Amino acid sequence: MPTSNTPRLTPGTPAPDFTLKNAQGEDVTFSSLRGQRVILFFYPQADTPACAQQACDFRDNLARFGAEGYTVLGISPDPVDKLAAWDQREHFGYTMLADEGHLVADRYAVWGEKLNYGKPYQGIIRSTFVIDEDGNVAVAQYNVRAKGHVAKLRRDLKLPA
Repeated sequence: MPTSNTPRLTPGTPAPDFTLKNAQGEDVTFSSLRGQRVILFFYPQADTPACAQQACDFRDNLARFGAEGYTVLGISPDPVDKLAAWDQREHFGYTMLADEGHLVADRYAVWGEKLNYGKPYQGIIRSTFVIDEDGNVAVAQYNVRAKGHVAKLRRDLKLPA
């Protein structure tokens, strides 16, 4: 599998545009969110313990993010039907997007080599981006941990407790 050759995104750079299917099978085009502040998080696989922790933490803090004007989007390489089943069980309340071919993950430089029990493989590097109203990267966090990440992000954004 190829590894992204895209350089990591840094604050101030334009966020790459994309169109992906949501858990309901509808197209979502990122540029249609221009004018909003967006938290875009990439996670490796739906319905796994660490990803569930992270996704549920975003769900549980969704009202706090929304009160500060943030829209939350989650992206994984899972198929739409898997995202739909997971969302139906967990009631996330934000948009989950399917990047099956990892083309968007490549654009955001979050597809790369990982290790599982010492064996290398290609996959999503858990990462989060905050995109400003003009469509530029305000925050780029690569290699984040699932546990505690949302709380740290809230602190980094100086959001009220």
